Amino acid sequence: MTKSTQKRWVDYLILGLSVFLVFCLLFESYMELPAWVSWLGRWHPLVLHFPIVLLLIAIFLGLTGKNVPKRLLIVAVVSALITAISGFFLGKDTLVKGDLLVWHQWLGGALALLSAVWYAFVNMFPSRAVYQKAVQVVLIGLIGFTGHYGGMVTHGADFLAFPQSKRQDKMPENPNIYSDVVMRILDNTCVSCHNPNKQKGELWMTSLDELFKGGEHGPAVVPGDLEKSLLVRRVRLPKEDEDHMPPEGKTPLSELEINILERWIALGAPDTVRLDQLEPSEPLVGLIQELRTLDPEEKWRSFASVVDSTLQNLSSDYLTIERMAANSNALSVDVYAPPTYDPKPITDLKRVANNLVELDVSGLPVGTAEMATIASCTNLEWLEIDGTPLTDEELQSLTNLQNLTLLKVYQTGITDRSVEFFKQLPKLSKLYIWDTNISEAALEALQKERPALQVYKGIDPKIKDFFVTTDSTDTSSLQ
Repeated sequence: MTKSTQKRWVDYLILGLSVFLVFCLLFESYMELPAWVSWLGRWHPLVLHFPIVLLLIAIFLGLTGKNVPKRLLIVAVVSALITAISGFFLGKDTLVKGDLLVWHQWLGGALALLSAVWYAFVNMFPSRAVYQKAVQVVLIGLIGFTGHYGGMVTHGADFLAFPQSKRQDKMPENPNIYSDVVMRILDNTCVSCHNPNKQKGELWMTSLDELFKGGEHGPAVVPGDLEKSLLVRRVRLPKEDEDHMPPEGKTPLSELEINILERWIALGAPDTVRLDQLEPSEPLVGLIQELRTLDPEEKWRSFASVVDSTLQNLSSDYLTIERMAANSNALSVDVYAPPTYDPKPITDLKRVANNLVELDVSGLPVGTAEMATIASCTNLEWLEIDGTPLTDEELQSLTNLQNLTLLKVYQTGITDRSVEFFKQLPKLSKLYIWDTNISEAALEALQKERPALQVYKGIDPKIKDFFVTTDSTDTSSLQ
């Protein structure tokens, strides 16, 4: 096959894919896809990274005045078109609907089609570099916006938002049961996937009317009827059930939160009732009071006062200490590895041990003295002690850290003996534990006993071994 024939076939391929993509975008509402075509859409998350990387490489070469290899551009354009088409297939098959998905699809389509225009300019106007550079600049913007909307589709509209101040989350003294309690729970766990922009299962959970209306599987809330309320049924399913909500990877509702939702529905799902309007004997009153005590800022107010000069004296180039919020006496500490390790900066933290809420000593050669200091920090909620010479015995010395919610102990020498320690932490919700000597059987037993505990075990060893032992693909053909 001659070079001119090869070029002609490449041109036909790019033109055909472009026309098909435009057809899909324009006539999306009229199309019904066969099952095997919908299956092709599920490859979208796998293939989408290739055109992004290839296009960015080609754009970098073009904007810096270097020659863009023709094969590189061809592969980038074809993969971009295939990715956009597979994304369209996935969008037709997914339960997620809404404006975010529409924007992501159209921006992705524009990105793929504009890359095809770049290829056309290279062939039709090879000497007009200004046309190509204009296209390259616009492509950079499209890559950013398309990726951003894709992230919002998969992770929620607020996934890049700055964390809100805990003070903004504070529950009023006399809360409205629906707006201040129920919606607070739903906002934290459900609304990111069930809103006007991302209508998973065609369900919105942003208002009471939408909860009553429900989605494609029925009403989320039926006043006074727990059995018919899909919200309650889904959160009560076993964690391993594919219909369990929130799905795997999302923070599950606590038993307290589920009890509050159930009692609110049992009372008729009112939207105007306040706490002081309920009878003192009503179980919902006690549940809400218990939820109020879990507000971290409420607890932090009881901490002993710490003056700024104390924090300055404890800080160094390799130890940062910060307040958890403005004027708060709850502290967060990060310790970094100095050229010469000295345990004193950590042991000196005993002065503020009861104020420490977060502590990161990962990668440090902590010893007995440092572990004793950590054990004295009884208000710790977040402890990162990964990559240290941690042993089972040293971990057992931390049994009085009953407020821990997150613990990182990966890349340590702990064994199955430490599993009992994890069971003794009632509030532990996230455990990072790969590259240890703990067996898979012990972890399975732990998860069976503590189904709400999220255990992060890292990359599957088989997948890791495959990528470590497999030779890199030769990309010289693109040059």
